[in-house]
Amino acid sequence: MSAILHGCLQDTEYLEVESRSGNRYGIWITTPPGYEESSESVPLVYVLDGNWTVGFTAPLIVTQRDPYLSIAPYIQVTVGYAGDEASDWARLRNRDLVPPGEPIGDDVVAALESARETGAMSQGDIDAYIEQHSDCNADTFLDFLTDELHPRLHSHLRVSDTGHGLFGFSYGGLFALYAWLRGGTPFSTVGAGTPGISSADSQLFDMIGNLPEASDDGPGAGRLHVTLNKVELWGDVPVYRGLARNVLRALEGLRAQGRSELLSTSMLDETHVTGVQASFLSYLKECHVR
Repeated sequence: MSAILHGCLQDTEYLEVESRSGNRYGIWITTPPGYEESSESVPLVYVLDGNWTVGFTAPLIVTQRDPYLSIAPYIQVTVGYAGDEASDWARLRNRDLVPPGEPIGDDVVAALESARETGAMSQGDIDAYIEQHSDCNADTFLDFLTDELHPRLHSHLRVSDTGHGLFGFSYGGLFALYAWLRGGTPFSTVGAGTPGISSADSQLFDMIGNLPEASDDGPGAGRLHVTLNKVELWGDVPVYRGLARNVLRALEGLRAQGRSELLSTSMLDETHVTGVQASFLSYLKECHVR
């Protein structure tokens, strides 16, 4: 696997890690240009939904040598699913990326019903999706990233003590925002592309409303970069318009809680599918600079 990936994704190695909770993950580690020849320690940037995103985001590691940008060196750690579970990543991400107790939005339910009517999903697929959504464990997955995977990588790679980042898109963006709000992580910057806040009753609104006074490593600490795509806000797909409305509401709440100086935003000219690469690059240019 590593040899194959090295031919497709330059300077990328693949490994599989089993968490203490018994879940197995596929991990792609992409080192920056000149890493082998250098003695410099660099931060880690974690990217979620690896089975989908690694091909879009890992090649952007070359931006560190773009003379027109000022992207600081980083090692990308892309986290996905391994083995037979890799083909089931769209369901398993509900387990890992959605906070426990997070309600599923009416627009999402309507989109699933529409997918059944058009034949895009079977009733069995929909039932499995909803069942997994009722057993969400973003807290356990966040603990795996911070307490298990991060120390392991820190001991095996030339990693700096600070400056680490986290990026997620859609439900990955929901997880990234949740991690930023929960605090106590090694991530000094967080990128949340179209955070998947599907319900107006999301607990994230309560987390925002209950943010304490800002501290160095507590809830709501570090830089947060949020992106949306124009077509999500103004297009004709209700589920994406609902997401966009909820994201804007969350941003207003963060500003009301005095987090404006830590918050940056960008509106991209992409769709919900194509936006992942543009959102990641926007995060790098805004939050991970020399």
